[in-house]
Amino acid sequence: MRIRPLLLGTAVALLASACGSTVPGVPGPAPSTGGASSSSKVTIPHSSVGDDFTPGATNQDPAKKIQGIEIHDYATRDHVMTPQRVAYDQAPPFGGRHDAEWAACNGVTYKKAVRTEHMVHALEHGAVWITYNPDKITGDDLAVLAAKVDGQPYSVMSPYPGLDHPVSLQSWGHRLKLDDPTDQRVDQFIKSLRQNPYTYPEPGATCDNPSFDQDNPPPFDPSAPGPDAMPAGS
Repeated sequence: MRIRPLLLGTAVALLASACGSTVPGVPGPAPSTGGASSSSKVTIPHSSVGDDFTPGATNQDPAKKIQGIEIHDYATRDHVMTPQRVAYDQAPPFGGRHDAEWAACNGVTYKKAVRTEHMVHALEHGAVWITYNPDKITGDDLAVLAAKVDGQPYSVMSPYPGLDHPVSLQSWGHRLKLDDPTDQRVDQFIKSLRQNPYTYPEPGATCDNPSFDQDNPPPFDPSAPGPDAMPAGS
């Protein structure tokens, strides 16, 4: 699989948060309020992301302007059934085969690492998945990220043990790894890709899933997937 890095096209001034924005004309359900949410709260300076990162008919994938973005056009999105594993070739993965049940992803910050196959399905529904290395991101840094997700539709966050950067953001076919949770590219990624109907396979799919246990989700498995795992696909 070939992933291409793209260069930043436009500098963006820091002013106020744009994380509550969604794509015009694409409705989303009300955020989930129960389950795994962050208890740490701090006052966080937010940034304003300009119109260059607003999706539209003439700007279908604004994320191409984000420095360091990784993009892959995943065609495979077949389902597997729990406990079947997928042999992902990316960590964290950002497309390909996934579990038939999606992780609840309306403003949920999971305190424990979640089974990857469920999280990839949330990307298929238009969510942005923020992951972080729990050995590197704690305290106020963790609260900075949680503030991007708490109460926001099509947004989900979880620790990802062994992550090779402090922070990684995923949407379907897109990934951005960062060293600093306050980097303005976090907001650029969210505005460009959360529920962007031009970049994910199932516009209109819900992020609500009452059958998914937000307080005790299926756990992340750090072991090698084994010879019986399904390939991620391309």
